[in-house]
Amino acid sequence: MSNELLQKVIDTTNLGTDAGANTNGHGLLYPDQANRFIDYMWDATILAKAARTIRMRSNTTEIDKVSVGERIMRVASENAPQNYVSGYTNTGATFSKVSLTTTKLRLDWELSSEALEDNLEGGDLEDHIARLMATQAGNDVEDVLINGDTASGDSLLSAFDGFRKKALAGGHVVDAAGDNISGAVFNDALKAMPRKYKQRRNQLRFFTGSNLVQDYLYALTNVSSSPFDIASGVIRGQVAGPDGSPGSVTPFAFGIPVVNVPLMDETRAGTYSGTSGNHGDVHLTFPQNFIVGIKRDVTVYRLFQPKKDTIEYTLFIRVGCAVENLDAHVVVKNVKVA
Repeated sequence: MSNELLQKVIDTTNLGTDAGANTNGHGLLYPDQANRFIDYMWDATILAKAARTIRMRSNTTEIDKVSVGERIMRVASENAPQNYVSGYTNTGATFSKVSLTTTKLRLDWELSSEALEDNLEGGDLEDHIARLMATQAGNDVEDVLINGDTASGDSLLSAFDGFRKKALAGGHVVDAAGDNISGAVFNDALKAMPRKYKQRRNQLRFFTGSNLVQDYLYALTNVSSSPFDIASGVIRGQVAGPDGSPGSVTPFAFGIPVVNVPLMDETRAGTYSGTSGNHGDVHLTFPQNFIVGIKRDVTVYRLFQPKKDTIEYTLFIRVGCAVENLDAHVVVKNVKVA
């Protein structure tokens, strides 16, 4: 994204500015600006970028789901017309909905007149800081999408329940009980996944935090019989090299890529007997099973405060999340960070 385009999207100087008043501005970004602003925020995320994103026009919406179950076919008996009435049952599709509700979040920052006057960039510093804030806003949004918990005392994480809490409440949960990450953890996750979803095994992904990814890499380098297969992955064109960057794909675990998601919390206390140290989670699901709802109206306010000699900015945005099919989500909890 070019600097010129970023300035049009993020620069709040002229947003809602009244004629003849260059100090105060407020208003909604135009739809195309809001879309570009959201795209820029998502550039700094990993899981949110991989998820299914719904750009909402209202604060709540419902997503239709349809399923037909399994084993719906029956043996067809020849020359047995009586079975048509008494022996067969018509199978119908089952319709349901996923509810998606957004919560209003805010971001505040300010710039002093001295900072604008004395820095090397001059007036461009205002736009530069706005871009930094947009990047941090993307990180914070991903944080609450993953780790959100309405019971939390944190002013951000208490906004709504995130993917982790939803998965623990309705998905398939495996308790590692303090085991370090290894092939056994991935094996248990795969066995907990219902077999009907393994028909699309090539679309499944493991998601876990950076430290657990590093533990897994370290474990692989210490097992001579299981070398880190870099070359074959590059030749297949299915996985990038293990450069360690956020969102990069590290070695396969039983043929399924392991995705590095740095904002997955790995500082949790264990919930098993005799717990000690920090713990994280390993998630197994389809990336599109994560649903992120974001309201397209991004509101930015800009106000000059004469008594403080500063320019104050306030940004409002609405986001929410849901898991489309909890039956297709496995979470391994209490995985100990070495």
